[in-house]
Amino acid sequence: MPLARSGMNPLADALLLLRYRAALSKIRPAAYCGFTIKPNVYGAVASRMLGVPAINNVTGLGTTFLSHKLMWWFTARLYRCAFRRSHRIFFHNEEDFAIFVKEGIVRAEQGAVIPGSGIDLEEFSPVDEPKTDEPPAFLFIGRAIRDKGIGEFVEAARLLRARMPDVRFQILGNPDPGNPTSASAAEFQSWIDEGLIEHLGEHPDVRPYVRSATAVVLPSYREGMSRALLEGAAMGKPLVGTDVAGCRELVEEGITGALCEPRDAASLADAMERIARSSPAGRRTLGLAARRKVERRFGEAIVVEAYLKALAEVAPR
Repeated sequence: MPLARSGMNPLADALLLLRYRAALSKIRPAAYCGFTIKPNVYGAVASRMLGVPAINNVTGLGTTFLSHKLMWWFTARLYRCAFRRSHRIFFHNEEDFAIFVKEGIVRAEQGAVIPGSGIDLEEFSPVDEPKTDEPPAFLFIGRAIRDKGIGEFVEAARLLRARMPDVRFQILGNPDPGNPTSASAAEFQSWIDEGLIEHLGEHPDVRPYVRSATAVVLPSYREGMSRALLEGAAMGKPLVGTDVAGCRELVEEGITGALCEPRDAASLADAMERIARSSPAGRRTLGLAARRKVERRFGEAIVVEAYLKALAEVAPR
């Protein structure tokens, strides 16, 4: 379904609604499942027009909630209209669910919290630690955008390098020109030229890079449920993350990794230093605790079961 994910052209959005209605009218599905803002909103409205049950998934609140109060005011009203008749709305953390209920966007009985997208515990499994004589390597996985904390990651690298010159800082991902908070190509290149970061590019399989890292880092301002941290935890790596929704559920100070304050490069540098100065055995203990946590609470089977239950309620066999 063609859509401009960051566009706000009312004519384009009206056309998108018509496209959803036409597609659903042709397919006549037992249920419609949507996620991210536009598929959630326009897909749910089109479903209601045709009497198709809707199951929505709010994967996070993102830039709209963090940076643009007027935009969030408008988006919240779109959500409220779209979700009025939705059978189930899944959220990735309790805080997002509570916000939607408090603002009257969803009714409490409509919502349920699932562990993000879940994680395949067999595909992402623990591996042996890198050789102990290698310098610590901190891996950032994600788009190079401000809301993911890319600026703080780079500044923390600059701070920590002054104290531990051998520590490495890697970015697995690229700038995202479609996002208003993205680092520019020139800015990103300047970080590489300065020698602050190693750019690993973008790859469909992150496992080789997680395997060789000391810890996975995500200094995000807010998440639904961080996929990068889930992958790191499942592979038995210590985690470094901000004390915000979508990260704190996975990162426990001194248990699965190290927490830092959001939008605070010095706090992030200190958190990474705690991991870097830990013994290999200590880092291994943190990583195995992270793995046990995702085994208990974040396996993808939990997400699949939640969807199957919701589908059975609207389309019993």
